[in-house]
Amino acid sequence: MGIIHAENLAKAFGQGQNEVRAIDGISLDINRGFHAITGPSGSGKSTLLQLMGGLRVPDKGVIQVNGTDLSIFDDEELAIFRRRNVGLIFRQYNLMPVLNVYENITFPLELDSRTIDIEYIHRIAQLLDLEDKLTMFPKTLSSGERQKVSIARALSTKPKVILADEPTGNLDTRAALEVVGLLKMTCKEFKQTIVMVTHDKEMAEMADQRIYLRDGKVEKIIRR
Repeated sequence: MGIIHAENLAKAFGQGQNEVRAIDGISLDINRGFHAITGPSGSGKSTLLQLMGGLRVPDKGVIQVNGTDLSIFDDEELAIFRRRNVGLIFRQYNLMPVLNVYENITFPLELDSRTIDIEYIHRIAQLLDLEDKLTMFPKTLSSGERQKVSIARALSTKPKVILADEPTGNLDTRAALEVVGLLKMTCKEFKQTIVMVTHDKEMAEMADQRIYLRDGKVEKIIRR
């Protein structure tokens, strides 16, 4: 069984003739490493990622993260589990404009009243080339730098799993390649499982494993 285990997973939206089966009976194991979920628009990529992170509840099936069945939690417990075990990276960065870079990175730890490992935070900042920007505010950063901050924030809690939904969607090609390269580096450095949703073939090909979806089903899996 993988770090992420999905069994007969299903999720639909709408009712009757308007029902859309976003995820239609997916069974999948994802082990440690860097994985890409790709496929055409509407294939269920983001929905599958949201189910893996407990951001949506499946209509049926099982989703386990690091051996824990997410269905055992209520909403509050799920939020706590996610905060402690899953790092999330979004296309829109979701940084707090009133907090500087260091405060944005450590915000999940403050929210959970956890002790901040200052040495570890500076190690992340150094890896992501953010050390000279820790006192700056998001509005002063480039798009690529903001995405680096969101990656650092996701790493700050030392999660087993990082889920990234179109993390390069707002970046030019050069910045996008740099961000995906950084994700690969941090995956290896911190021995994590990273799952990235992308529609970009070039970005997907940088992953250790590519999971192709079509019409809510796994069409094929390609491993390096």
